[in-house]
Amino acid sequence: MILNCHVHGLRRAASVAAALALALLGATAATPAQAAANPVTHPRLDWAGSQFAKHVPVHRAGTPLLISPNVSGVLGLDVSGYQGDVNWSAVAADGAQFAYVKATESTTYTNPYFSQQYEGSYDAGIIRGAYHFATPDTSSGAAQADYFVANGGGWSGDGKTLPGMLDLEWNPYGADCYGLSQSAMVDWILSFSDQYESLTGRWPVIYTATSWWSECTGDLGDFSSTNPLALADYNGSPGTMPYAWSYQTIWQYADSGTFPGDQDAFNGSYSRLQSLATG
Repeated sequence: MILNCHVHGLRRAASVAAALALALLGATAATPAQAAANPVTHPRLDWAGSQFAKHVPVHRAGTPLLISPNVSGVLGLDVSGYQGDVNWSAVAADGAQFAYVKATESTTYTNPYFSQQYEGSYDAGIIRGAYHFATPDTSSGAAQADYFVANGGGWSGDGKTLPGMLDLEWNPYGADCYGLSQSAMVDWILSFSDQYESLTGRWPVIYTATSWWSECTGDLGDFSSTNPLALADYNGSPGTMPYAWSYQTIWQYADSGTFPGDQDAFNGSYSRLQSLATG
C-alpha cells in the first residue's frame, strides 16, 4: 500500500498534537456521566458484524439462509467469545487460511476464549490477528488502542500475525454513531489508528460497512492511504466501497457457513496475505 506522504504527515502531526493535549488535560476517557450512560453490558454478543444484519437489508431466501456467493481463493473467518473453544484443526482442514479473533471491547472487556482461539489458530498453521470492538462513547480512541495492545492486540513480524483490526459498526447500546458528530468520529478513529501505529509500527485494519461509514463519518476522513479495509456485505458481492477506499482487503461475506463465526475472503493471493502479515 503506497502512502500519501502529505496526508500521512498531516495525520501524524494531528496525532502528536492530540497526544500532547491529552497529556496536559489528563483526558483520555469519556466523562463518568458518559460512561454511565453507555455501559458495556453484553460484550459477548458484540462481534464483527453483529449489528450489520440489524441495519442493512440482507437478501435472505430462507430461514436460516446460508449465504454462499461464488467466493474462492484465500478464505478465512472471524470469531469471538460467542463461539467459545474452536476446533482449529478442523477449521484448517476445511480450508481456512486466516482468522481474526476478538480480543477486547471498550477498556473493560477481554474475550475469555481469546488464548484458545488466538494461539489455537496459530498452532493450526492459520495466519491470524486480533480485533477490537470499538465503543467510541466510553473512552478515547488512544485509550482503547492502549487497552487492545495490552490485551492481545499487538503485532509481531513472525509472518503469521496480521495487524490488529478496529471493528466500527452501529452501537449495540444506543445511538447508531455513539452520540458523536461525524467530525468527532473521524477524530476518534484517527486517535485509535495513530496510537496503534505508534505502539506496533503497523496501521490497523478498519472493519466497517459502507452505510455505517457514510452515516457516522460523513465521508469526512480519508484512511485509504494507510488502513487496509475489511468490508461487511452479505448480499453476494462487496458492493460500493466506503470513502475513499478503491478496494477491500478482506470481505466478510456471510455470518455463517463452512467455518465457525463469520465467513471472510482475502482479496488477493496467499503470498499477498503473507505480505500483509509481515508488513
